[in-house]
Amino acid sequence: MTDNHGLAPEFLQTVSGKRVLVRSDLNVPLDGTTITDDGRVRASVPTIRRLAAAGARVVVAAHLGRPKGEPDPAYSLRPVAARLGELLDQEVAFATDTVGADAQRVVAGLADGQVAVLENVRFNAGETSKDDAERGAFADQLAALADVFVSDGFGVVHRKQASVYDVAERLPSAVGGLVQAEVEVLQRLTDSPERPYAVVLGGSKVSDKLGVIDNLLDKADALLIGGGMVFTFLKAAGHEVGTSLLEDDQVETARRYVEQAAAQGVELVLPTDVVVAPAFADADASVVAADAIPADQMGLDIGPDSAARFAEVVRGARTVFWNGPMGVFEMSSFAEGTRAVAEALTQVDGLSVVGGGDSAAAVRQLGFSDDQFGHISTGGGASLEYLEGKTLPGLAILEEGA
Repeated sequence: MTDNHGLAPEFLQTVSGKRVLVRSDLNVPLDGTTITDDGRVRASVPTIRRLAAAGARVVVAAHLGRPKGEPDPAYSLRPVAARLGELLDQEVAFATDTVGADAQRVVAGLADGQVAVLENVRFNAGETSKDDAERGAFADQLAALADVFVSDGFGVVHRKQASVYDVAERLPSAVGGLVQAEVEVLQRLTDSPERPYAVVLGGSKVSDKLGVIDNLLDKADALLIGGGMVFTFLKAAGHEVGTSLLEDDQVETARRYVEQAAAQGVELVLPTDVVVAPAFADADASVVAADAIPADQMGLDIGPDSAARFAEVVRGARTVFWNGPMGVFEMSSFAEGTRAVAEALTQVDGLSVVGGGDSAAAVRQLGFSDDQFGHISTGGGASLEYLEGKTLPGLAILEEGA
């Protein structure tokens, strides 16, 4: 990794007095106007701080949620800008629009070393438009606010969107420290993992993880399956899964993965016991064998024996990638499988990677701190697409301009 978290000293020496547009990932969960997990905001701080310290006039662009291409107060970045100011320990100006009169006024008013946040880029239909001309027109307006572009929002580099892709075509561009750190970790997971290498996958659907399984099955030494997706594997083994989440159209795929893992010598670990309940509620939970789920019950977590086995495999690995909780961790009765995997990851003698999204939210909600893990990704979807071997537009455009 280069110095200054990905921003080379020679680049930092060129930014004093310049307007630097930073595409950050500030897409955090909100309860009203209260941020419930500020992990992505904290992850954005190092790059912004270094640019400001170098005398840049930093203009931060980001999105929040999925507004319909027009202003929606529920998705305003104002509370996020306030939190960013607290973390930077300096005042952060906030523009009430993205490329309009207020954005132009706020950016024009910046002095060297000051920071501003533009309102949600997705309040403009051009940001996510599939039409190149519409997206390009919005990118023109964004680019007009700056002299230089820094891509530091890893959670969106898999999107061909105006503030991620098109702006990079219009301005001299650089890779931010966060994006570089994420890519370096993912390269270690795909190109040269230290062994044993364990991949732990959870979450609700097998279909969400097909590409990752396809690409990593011949790289991993062990593949551990939990979460809602496990019931499709149990069904493939001929077991009753009750009212558990099930993808009938993926049963044959799950069966094929079991056979492929056996043929390639990959240890495929499925739960031997499951925590079940009659309804999706934090009550009346019980533990049953994975091959004996009652017809009127649904599985909502891996059981204690399975959690112990998963933890044992994880602790014994030198490289671990984990994406997707083991159960409905938001409910205490179904959180122990996820907690056991998270605890084991903190004990890995090697590289432990939490793959963003729900997994990152889970470890923080369960009381773990970021520094207990080797790396917590800020981009669940981007991480998965990288591990699937896909080209990420936001990275490809930066490589073209390098």
